[in-house]
Amino acid sequence: MRNSPDKHLPNLLVLPSKPIKSNRQYPKFAPRTGSKVLIVTQFYPPDYAATGQLIAELAAQLSRLGMRISIFTGQPGYVFNKDKDIAPKWEIFERVMVRRSRTSRLWPLRIRGRAINGLLFCARVAAHLIKNPRSQHLFLFTSEPPYLSVLGYLAHKLLGIRYACLLYDLYPDVAVALQVVPKKHGLVRFWDWLNRKIWQNSRGIIVLSSSMKERVVAKCPEVEHKISVIPSWADPEAIVPRNKQDNWFAHQFGVNDRFTVQYSGNLGRCHDLDTILTAIELLRDDPVQFLFIGHGAQLPACQERVERLGLTNCRFLPYQDKSVLPYSLTACDLSLVSISPGLEGLVAPSKLYGILAAGRPVAAVCEPHSYLRSLLREAKCGAAFDNGDAEGLADYIRYLAANPHVANRSGKSGRKYLNAHFTPEIVARQYWQVLNRNKG
Repeated sequence: MRNSPDKHLPNLLVLPSKPIKSNRQYPKFAPRTGSKVLIVTQFYPPDYAATGQLIAELAAQLSRLGMRISIFTGQPGYVFNKDKDIAPKWEIFERVMVRRSRTSRLWPLRIRGRAINGLLFCARVAAHLIKNPRSQHLFLFTSEPPYLSVLGYLAHKLLGIRYACLLYDLYPDVAVALQVVPKKHGLVRFWDWLNRKIWQNSRGIIVLSSSMKERVVAKCPEVEHKISVIPSWADPEAIVPRNKQDNWFAHQFGVNDRFTVQYSGNLGRCHDLDTILTAIELLRDDPVQFLFIGHGAQLPACQERVERLGLTNCRFLPYQDKSVLPYSLTACDLSLVSISPGLEGLVAPSKLYGILAAGRPVAAVCEPHSYLRSLLREAKCGAAFDNGDAEGLADYIRYLAANPHVANRSGKSGRKYLNAHFTPEIVARQYWQVLNRNKG
């Protein structure tokens, strides 16, 4: 019998003061001689949003390198209990000062709700900047919410602050690609003009992929010299390969004895889930189990489709606590990553790096020019498929299921590549170079 999709998310939130245990022996903190950097981001632990989790890890690493890091953020917005899940207003962890403002948490999974919440968070940030201009700091504005960096530009003009931009997503292009607003709408033209002003006045621009850099340069060629491509990362000491037979998570959810394909993370509009679900239909009679872990705008439609078609090879689980990730990410034989058509260079799935750390092969659904293809090719850790190529994806899954030694070899290769390029220490040093370069 098929397990019914879980309707509710777990009431499990981990504060930064409870990190995943690791065998790594961290070096002592470097003397605090680096830049003073204040990172402004709407999402931060205990929020489950991947961007917030990454910022927390980055802040700790930069602090260890000697930077004086502080955070301005909001209350949890993705997964919360209105009465109980209130994070501390002030908090210090690994010499990183975190300040959380009161934030609206209306309909966090809906476009309208996220827009309202983002605007209200920006209002809190504006008030904070007026009261505490901190001209000695370099401000790093993330693209969560996407219009947050507007405040950096205005504060630069009015208060003389220095700022840099960290782009996780590129707006208004994402809104146009998702058909939320027409390409020739006046708002789009104004937003593009404003982006150019923001980028021109910034001390630096950090993007997550080469294709995202190409998008920014196409809009504003004069800032090309300011752009640094710095990828996301995963901690190979916290997430290590585990055999499913020795994995309590795999046993608990009954995926230890079948070839399991997993999609873990945001099931949002930017991800091509249609190709994946069509592949699931094609494999309905094969000995393959699919496991979705996460939440997002497309989750209800995915659950309805699976229910309507009577697919017994698919299960949905909610977001897992960060401490569970080392077990959930290894409770599979193949992991999936996808980007919807038209969104290449506008978003970059951070889930990829946790998969590499877990030692699992990757199947990516993306456009032919995606940066994911070159990465998978160099890492020798999986295969990429065009959007809509459900048959190709299904055939690849069948091939790996019949040849577990190939899957095992690809997973090991991916982890080796991560250790060489995408560890927290390696990536943090790239951030350190960019932010220290702009401290004057």
